[in-house]
Amino acid sequence: MSHVKESIEVDVPVRTAYDQWTQFETFPQFMDGVERIEQRTERLTHWVTSIGGVRREFDAEITEQIPDTKVAWVTVGDEVEQSGLVTFQPIDPSRTQVTLMMDFDPEGMAENVGDKLGFVDRQVKGDLKRFKHFIEERGAATGGWRGQV
Repeated sequence: MSHVKESIEVDVPVRTAYDQWTQFETFPQFMDGVERIEQRTERLTHWVTSIGGVRREFDAEITEQIPDTKVAWVTVGDEVEQSGLVTFQPIDPSRTQVTLMMDFDPEGMAENVGDKLGFVDRQVKGDLKRFKHFIEERGAATGGWRGQV
């Protein structure tokens, strides 16, 4: 099992950053390799990804969600083994630190080599930079889910 942890400061209030992160169907706009996400229920999302030439479809279940604080998930089924947590920490009223932590099990030679070469770390860092640009440029979330899991 491999682990990645990256953080970024975004120049929006914690509520704005959190609300945008709960809009899973917008992830393809800032996450490289994510083709589509469907929110099927409050707790279940379906992902279609293509990263490094490997295309995958899988479901992820939200295991914990606390408004303005965190969203945790775990994949469901055998296709992909991954779990993660994103946290939101206010720095001041207009800035937020977003931290993304993931545990994943690389499959096959290509994924294991990519993991050893730091591909996943760079991917997550790039996704967070694109999220920062996306939300700061908008200045407001495209929506928000304030429920708790």
